[in-house]
Amino acid sequence: MRLMIVGHLEGHISAAGKIALQRGAKVIHCEDTMQALGALRNGKGADIVMIDVKQNIAAFIEALDKERFSIPVVACGIAGTDTSIAVRAIKAGAKEYVPLPPDAELIAAVIEAVTEEQTSMIASDPAMQKVVKLADQVAPSEATVLITGESGTGKEVMSRHIHKKSKRKDGPFIALNCAAIPENLLESELFGHEKGAFTGAVARRIGKFEEATNGTLLLDEVTEMHPSLQAKLLRAIQERVIDRIGGKEPVKINVRIIATSNRNMLDAVKQGQFREDLYFRLNVVNIQLPSLRERRGDLPALAQFYADKYAGVNGVGKKKLSKEALDKIQKAEWRGNVRELENSMHRAILISMEDEIEASAIHTAEEASEIAAGTPKPAITGTPNAGSLADMERQMIINTLDHTLGNRTAAAKILGISIRTLRNKLKEYSDQGLSIPREG
Repeated sequence: MRLMIVGHLEGHISAAGKIALQRGAKVIHCEDTMQALGALRNGKGADIVMIDVKQNIAAFIEALDKERFSIPVVACGIAGTDTSIAVRAIKAGAKEYVPLPPDAELIAAVIEAVTEEQTSMIASDPAMQKVVKLADQVAPSEATVLITGESGTGKEVMSRHIHKKSKRKDGPFIALNCAAIPENLLESELFGHEKGAFTGAVARRIGKFEEATNGTLLLDEVTEMHPSLQAKLLRAIQERVIDRIGGKEPVKINVRIIATSNRNMLDAVKQGQFREDLYFRLNVVNIQLPSLRERRGDLPALAQFYADKYAGVNGVGKKKLSKEALDKIQKAEWRGNVRELENSMHRAILISMEDEIEASAIHTAEEASEIAAGTPKPAITGTPNAGSLADMERQMIINTLDHTLGNRTAAAKILGISIRTLRNKLKEYSDQGLSIPREG
């Protein structure tokens, strides 16, 4: 765990850093956001940022997004500070707000939450146990690993698991989603650039290959990479050197490569979309992750894990899943795999009204499609105090908006619907005379 601390807050943030060090984190301290951005550009990576609320958090998060640094930000302020400051920090994009002086258990919980979310591997189903056994066998080696499987099956979690079990576990784990970065920026993201190498290159930037030195580099959705870049990636893997854009000398690299894809890579090769020689270089060991439908034995543990996780995130009490809820989970298709289940449990813990999470709080993809289409099923029967799906839908939407402090975009993301669908629903409720949480 790499923690970056930005600002001071009268020495309290430094105290938080000392607690983090005692908990095994690697800590880097930056005076302000400009120094923090400079450190990130120079390869001083971070898994989480704790920042003084007095810093310009909105501008910092905007800069992180603009320069494609995907790092969760936690705001920190002195206890008793005006609550509007905490609200503004959350609205600016901070994942959490931590009051200071630091409580050792709270700091540990924040660090543990980020670590647990990224590395937790639940595998009680035989199909998944077989896969984990293979991963554990190859993890200590230097072999390049190709992880394949449907979207949402947990390919990045498996990648982190392999890194954690490898000889490079004390080095950085750097992930790059090749599908999420525009083609004209991906080369710079991978190999870095020198100042002035192209329009917008305002400072030297270390690429992911150099940032991952002595550690592991995950190339997520590698089949989405343009063929011209595939040739440069092949050279980097074969010769263990890269060229920064605008650089004059090749740079030696020392990384282990893990690649993932949710496509049939042999089909991509046959269609000329992916280089065959690069495919063989990446496919030294192939780990095929089963879909959630093929590992139903893991459903109860996964569902409870995410219910507990989001109870903590949202500051509500933990709840067990009722028998009826577990039955519904076991019967659902989960076409979105673990990612869909996670979102469903996030919604469930927000809207559950019983001592145990009730079946009606579990929101499946089929029901989400009905909400988007505006065709909810008739009344749900057979459970105490059950209303219609439309009633549950309304309650879920309003509760989620309360949780996001009225932020429509965040609420739509949690609910798994488009912002347009959400706004249409809110207009409908408003026309019915219902009170809607105000935006902003």
